[in-house]
Amino acid sequence: MPGTSGRVLVVDDSEVIRQLIRVNLELEGFEVVTAADGAECLEVVRRVRPDVVTLDVVMPRLDGLRTAARLRAAPETRALPIAIVSACTPADLDRGESVGVDGYLAKPFDPADLVELVRRLMRPGRPEGGGGGRVPGYAFGGGERSEHSAVFRSRRTDRA
Repeated sequence: MPGTSGRVLVVDDSEVIRQLIRVNLELEGFEVVTAADGAECLEVVRRVRPDVVTLDVVMPRLDGLRTAARLRAAPETRALPIAIVSACTPADLDRGESVGVDGYLAKPFDPADLVELVRRLMRPGRPEGGGGGRVPGYAFGGGERSEHSAVFRSRRTDRA
């Protein structure tokens, strides 16, 4: 889609949620591709090369946090911005920090918060270099956290 703001891969096992996220992002000019679980995400991410990935946590075959860990482990996707869009527990957020997730949005969410989170993760000129440095924001592990969403600043600096 010409003139898009970027390509987002939306991963959620609920078709209703995938469509809700898709519509809200497309209305803001994003190109959206979807996957139904983490295993499909890993296939699609290599084919479409998204600018941002949003992941639900609880999904069949491969959950969102294990998917994020696999994306971080692969050299070609380790710098890809990843946001968890899920009803997470504090333990899930801690696990997200440990695998290098960049942001979090709690379900149910305000569509404006979703768009803002994706824009912040996609923003050019982020710290630590172009396509995948961390966006300044709330820190995982002891930092301030919004009740509904946050973009996290990682303590890791090994991404290019």
